[in-house]
Amino acid sequence: MITNPLSYLSRPVHLRSVIDRLARGVIAVGGLATIVSILGIFFFLFREVTPLFTAPSAKLSQRLSVPALLADEGPAQVAVDEHREIAQVFTSGAIQFFDLASGQPIALEMPAQLTSRQVTAMASGGGPTARLAVGTAAGEILLLKIGTTTEFSDQGERRKRPHVRAGAPIPVTDSPIVRLAYRSNDQGSLLALATKAGRLFLARIAPDDPTGAGVIVTELPQPSGGVASLALEASLEHLYVGTTDGHIIHVGVSETQPPDVRASYAVAGPTTAISMLGFLSGDRSLVVMAADGAVSTWGLVRRSDVPTGWTLTQMHTFRSHAAPVTAFAPSQRVKGFVTGDTKGNVFLHHATSSQTLLRVANGEFPIRAVAFAPKGDAVIALDGAGQLSLYQVQNPYPEVTLDTLFGKVWYEGYDQPAYVWQSSSGSDEVEPKLGLLPLAFGTLKGTIYALFLAVPIAIFAAICTSQFMHHDLRAKVKPIIEVIAALPTVVLGFLAGLWLAPLLERMLPALAGMVLVLPVLVIVASFSWHLCPMSIKRHFSPGNEALLLMPILALGIGGCLWAHSFFEVWWFDGNIKTWLSSRLGIQYDQRNALVVGIVMGFAIVPVIYSIAEEALSNVPKSQIAGSLALGATRWQTVLHLVLLSASPGIFSGVMIGFGRAIGETMIVLMATGNTPILDWNWANGFRTLSANIAVEIPEAPHGGSLYRVLFLAALLLFIVTFVINSLAELVRQRLRDKYSHG
Repeated sequence: MITNPLSYLSRPVHLRSVIDRLARGVIAVGGLATIVSILGIFFFLFREVTPLFTAPSAKLSQRLSVPALLADEGPAQVAVDEHREIAQVFTSGAIQFFDLASGQPIALEMPAQLTSRQVTAMASGGGPTARLAVGTAAGEILLLKIGTTTEFSDQGERRKRPHVRAGAPIPVTDSPIVRLAYRSNDQGSLLALATKAGRLFLARIAPDDPTGAGVIVTELPQPSGGVASLALEASLEHLYVGTTDGHIIHVGVSETQPPDVRASYAVAGPTTAISMLGFLSGDRSLVVMAADGAVSTWGLVRRSDVPTGWTLTQMHTFRSHAAPVTAFAPSQRVKGFVTGDTKGNVFLHHATSSQTLLRVANGEFPIRAVAFAPKGDAVIALDGAGQLSLYQVQNPYPEVTLDTLFGKVWYEGYDQPAYVWQSSSGSDEVEPKLGLLPLAFGTLKGTIYALFLAVPIAIFAAICTSQFMHHDLRAKVKPIIEVIAALPTVVLGFLAGLWLAPLLERMLPALAGMVLVLPVLVIVASFSWHLCPMSIKRHFSPGNEALLLMPILALGIGGCLWAHSFFEVWWFDGNIKTWLSSRLGIQYDQRNALVVGIVMGFAIVPVIYSIAEEALSNVPKSQIAGSLALGATRWQTVLHLVLLSASPGIFSGVMIGFGRAIGETMIVLMATGNTPILDWNWANGFRTLSANIAVEIPEAPHGGSLYRVLFLAALLLFIVTFVINSLAELVRQRLRDKYSHG
């Protein structure tokens, strides 16, 4: 360390040049390392985010030609296990299993109840267990359970053996069953069926009656149009009937009351049949497929103007097939589904993002049946030529698009589209809601409330200490304010959430009184000081008169706290929360934006103050003296000279405070309630991007949608901070060039 500057100049020239070059090199390396580090952070975040927006793909991994499947053109269903080892094909002729590794059929003993009957309709029971119901030409119903048993040989080789179990035939009608819907849960089994004669039935089977001996069969009124499709909801309370004249009939189902037709909805043209109906995972979204190729999802929405209080409303529309839809299958994991048509096309859709992700041209033959693999990584399709095609699907983030991240989305159970962040739920059947807009809004809200408090306090304090305060007092006040910046934000957040928030809730009327009383006291004290005779003023050194204001403000604060109950009775009818709710429609939450504004504003005041005070103090004294000598008052000099000259530094301080507030984590995490809502109201909470990352990242599955969306939030914070700081530097340079006086 060089203690005497002249000793450096007295050294030999070559030694000084070596030291100068070394210093320049160290500075250059440090600056370059900073730039490289920033770029490294950016590219790391970018690498973690880019997989969210990769296009989905489907690759044909296997195709089996099974001529035996051409023996009939009746109903068909297909399935594949989670390891993509065994494919199941169920047609009106038989149930067949295929080993996908070898392409050979697996020997299977069929139940006698099934082989002796002609299958005319079939439906899946839903849920994780493979349950099927079939309708026969004799008007009977058979309930089937299909599964596989895993066996290990002496050599440790794993082998899967499929099996099919069938219950006793359940007679329902004397006409062939041509349409069938089936659902089974702990309450039993419910089937809806339409016959060739046009009759419509409901059949309920108790859970402890596997043979169906006590089946309860109820005939429903025939719709005006013929029955084209049926769908039962998993709770066994709602039946939807698609007709040949473009209507959906909603039938309410109850164990104790007879079925009642609740409403009829025209969802297609009068000559367009509703060819297929089906539910997505969770059975809340009804997928409607029409004979003209239209595909859409519908859901029950609350409406006060209808007798039942609910109405079936269209929520999402997808790319049309431009051909009749012949096959449908939902994903077991997400809100995706796959459809097939008569032209051999297979479409992959996702309901939350309201988009058709992929179109696969399987061939020129109609698609008879499709299915998702349980893990959602494969789709299997059976066409009219007897070909069984397995496609490997790459689509890990179907629910993430720019629209779902930053736009309104109509989620299941919502009455209208909304901006929502809800990354987790109690069930995998609930769709994730990854809207970043409420978080970005919360970040902006918290920053604005903090700056609203911090900027005027910091700048006025800087003006006071640099231009009006005695230098001895300034030497004590300035370090005290600056040392506040060293307080850990986790401590401030802890105090804000556990001490200040309950205190403000109790003393809110007193705070309202301070907002009115303290400015009045400051004005009265200032005028009183102005009117004081010089005989009193001369006892105080110039610049120390601010000390007289401190006991006055303390008395004002103490008086407001003492008159707390009086303020609440006089201004707020005895209860401020009730008054806010009834008069202004404001619901007061204990942890709210006001608490965050006070505490975070307190945290960033030293940052803004320190930079602004240095900028104000560095205005040349000669310019100030010249202004005063020309007759300007102290305040005129400050307003028209000092503030303009120091404006670049003041602006830098404000922008650094802005950056400090926008990235704050611990205070907003502990003092806001972390409610991701879009509301400027000061009395409720919010959630910021930074706090959300801290809350969610420990629980986010590595590589999943939530994990990468959190990295996207970090990238947005990085970019916003970089852009704001860059713009701030440009503005600061312009202000310096405009108002600098050399």
